[in-house]
Parts: sequence; structure tokens; C-alpha cells
Amino acid sequence: MNLSINTEEKDGRIVLKVAGEIDAYTAPKLKETLLPLIKESSNHVQVDLEEVNYMDSTGLGVFVSALKASKEKESNFELINVQDRVYRIFEITGLDEIIQLKAAIRGVNE
Repeated sequence: MNLSINTEEKDGRIVLKVAGEIDAYTAPKLKETLLPLIKESSNHVQVDLEEVNYMDSTGLGVFVSALKASKEKESNFELINVQDRVYRIFEITGLDEIIQLKAAIRGVNE
């Protein structure tokens, strides 16, 4: 499946709306879009994963790189509307403890 990424500015934040699957074939496209935005100091970047229902370890790698870049550049980075299936990958790996996540389903991370 393909990956589509739409970027918009909303209330002083940059929101990337991602749809499709994040895997070894599509992750480079996400990384090429996401990292330059995070590397601009003081940006607040949200990645909306509402329409992503599959992600493999390559996708996790992109988000770990984004987290590292955000700390270096003092920008803010978070994942929002994370579907249960994708959220579980973050839980299993422990990344839900270090990456800001907001689940699509209430109660999962509150």
C-alpha cells in the first residue's frame, strides 16, 4: 500500500496527516518529510496517524530519529490519533514511555 502525507499549519503547529502503511518501502518518504520540519528550531510538529493501521519497525526507526532531532533542535514532536494496533507496537517496545503519544481511542494512554 502507498503512503500519503499532507502537511498543514494549524494553531501554530505543523500537522502531518499520514495515511496508509508505514513500512520499509514507505518509511523513507515519511522521514524525508518529517525530519526537516523537526530540525527547524522551536517548531511544534504533530504527526496524525489516524489513517495508519499498519507500521513495522522501520516506522519506529523514523519516529526515534524524529525524537532525537527534536531534542537536538529544541522543537516539539508528538504523535496523535494513534490507532490501537499501531499503539501496541509503541507499548511493546517501550517507546510509549519516551515519545509523546495520544491514542485515537480514549483511555488507552490516559
